[in-house]
Amino acid sequence: SYPVILGSDFSGIVVESPYENHPIKPGDEVYGMTMVPRFGGTYAQYITVPGMSLSRKPRTLSHVEAAAVPLAALTAWGAVVDVAKAHEGQRMLIHAGAGGVGHFAVQFASFFGAHVTTTGSSRNSAWLRELGASEVVDYSTTRFEDVVADLDVVIDLIGNVADGTGTRSLGVLKPGGLIVNLPTGSWPALAADAAAAGVRGTGYRVSADGATLAVISRLIESGDVRVHVDKVFELADAAAAHKALETGHTRGKIVLTVSDG
Repeated sequence: SYPVILGSDFSGIVVESPYENHPIKPGDEVYGMTMVPRFGGTYAQYITVPGMSLSRKPRTLSHVEAAAVPLAALTAWGAVVDVAKAHEGQRMLIHAGAGGVGHFAVQFASFFGAHVTTTGSSRNSAWLRELGASEVVDYSTTRFEDVVADLDVVIDLIGNVADGTGTRSLGVLKPGGLIVNLPTGSWPALAADAAAAGVRGTGYRVSADGATLAVISRLIESGDVRVHVDKVFELADAAAAHKALETGHTRGKIVLTVSDG
């Protein structure tokens, strides 16, 4: 219902903590995400957020870079690590690897030893390999099902909203393989379609888990994981930021900055 404040990610400085001896104190630099609409959005100068939903900001990141991490990285971690159990020797296809969630998913899967194939554009091919992808399929020239098969896992960041990507993915999994579909509502028949194809299918909804974010922070500070910010907009230009995002060609993340005035 309106009025509504959008936004889930944030990075900023604590101005008030719940009680005097709380481990996170005023002046601390933190980042995290809030669960909208249960809590207010982050397109604002001040937000109130549960302490369990945030972590200390990585020392190696600016606030702009840090704000690009929580929602996308936690979503990628949940799908790749918690659900798919990424491990050495696993063969995994990640759709839309150059996007916000995708570029973290590629890095997490590679970090835990999976052999990563991802779909992306030709302009992002070299970059995706730098992130850890072993193979990059240019979706503009090649049907992924023509070049990959017998996979253990598909991380589907597209669903069936474009060219039947989700349904086509079922055919590249080995019997009993797993497809994890993330875009909410993008594939209502996922469970039935997966069962008919002899594979497992599940959706995933991210949790605002500060403990997991703290683990991700350590990977960022060690240099094993990095965040890419494609564009930065002022809060007043949020509409333009959304239009840029909706083109579907963002590399990494788009960030809004909030004035101190």
